[in-house]
Amino acid sequence: MITLRHHLLTIVAVFLALAAGIVLGGGPLSGVGPAVTTAATERSDAPPQTTAQADYDEAWVSALTAPVLGGRLADRSVVLVTVPGADEQVVADLSAQVEAAGGTVAGRYALGADLVDPAQKSLVDTLGSQLLTQQAEGVVPAEASTYDRIGQLIGLAVASKEADGEDTTRRTRAIADAVSGAGLMELPGDAQRRAPLVLLVLGTDAGDEGSDAILSGLVDGLASQAMGVVVAGTLADGDTGQLGRLRATPSATRVTTVDGIDTLAGRATAVMALARALTTPSGSFGASGADGPVPLG
Repeated sequence: MITLRHHLLTIVAVFLALAAGIVLGGGPLSGVGPAVTTAATERSDAPPQTTAQADYDEAWVSALTAPVLGGRLADRSVVLVTVPGADEQVVADLSAQVEAAGGTVAGRYALGADLVDPAQKSLVDTLGSQLLTQQAEGVVPAEASTYDRIGQLIGLAVASKEADGEDTTRRTRAIADAVSGAGLMELPGDAQRRAPLVLLVLGTDAGDEGSDAILSGLVDGLASQAMGVVVAGTLADGDTGQLGRLRATPSATRVTTVDGIDTLAGRATAVMALARALTTPSGSFGASGADGPVPLG
């Protein structure tokens, strides 16, 4: 049977080719479009994809990634915010893809386990209330919920509504230090800029409503303080996992979601989604994305 990974790579490769300006109406690639349609409807007894075929598919997408992504994030900065359990190699690859697209990674902020643990809500609520009074009164709404509030506070510390980003300030550093001091977030060593774009990389799926509510609150908060937010997860996350569940909530209308970052095509899609988020705040892309496998244009 044709695997989901093979199907994703095939479709995304074609869309990447279109984005690069390859005309499929004639010439040696004229049969690619019909081939994709055929692949989607092949009989279930089709021979399994071989390792050589999978390697070739991935190499083909890899070869197209550089010209397609090149310059999409020129003069733009991105902060990476990771949820506990995020794959370190995937995060490193995403950072490399941002830089390949001409962007700058302004810093990586790793959320702590206590921040996303429903049992630690009291700690998060107390810290958020203190910081609201001390550092963000009049900036973060007093009626914001516990996780929306902490999301907005983190957003103030790491993100910006300005397309060129902004320097950190005494207030934003104080917020970041307080959240870090409480064990709720790990800071980069030398962050000097707040970025207009946030890439939130999902990790371990706790699989409960409490964790889903926390994620929705954090997403809402970050979206309030950044120019664009992309929430990215694996193929499984987008199907029946936490990303798929987030897509069914109102929070999804404020951010772009991408599943499939455990594939090369998915990571390229996440970078394209970041560029799109500068002007269009929402969208659902990836293997399970309602708006298609990849944002073009």
